[in-house]
Amino acid sequence: MTDQPLDRIIHEPSRLRLMTLLLVVDEADFVYISDQTGLTAGNISSHMSKLEDAGYVEIDKTFVDRRPRTVYRLTERGRDAVTEYRDTLEALLRPVGRTS
Repeated sequence: MTDQPLDRIIHEPSRLRLMTLLLVVDEADFVYISDQTGLTAGNISSHMSKLEDAGYVEIDKTFVDRRPRTVYRLTERGRDAVTEYRDTLEALLRPVGRTS
């Protein structure tokens, strides 16, 4: 078992979904994230703000053809946090007495 606690910021189900989605793509715009996760605009915005405040996500807001476009990407710190979260979770789920 591990003494490392799970990262409470990532552990929230919607934020975990957002972080793992961003882990497998270099970046994603708001529409793609909404389509892939089924989260509402308000949920995405709220959770991404918390992830940005933690230093896990970068948010770029621009305009394309006079329409707003928001793009999200994991920071290096965010990638490290997801990897650490996964490793901690695997250690917690590993059966007692099993070494790998």
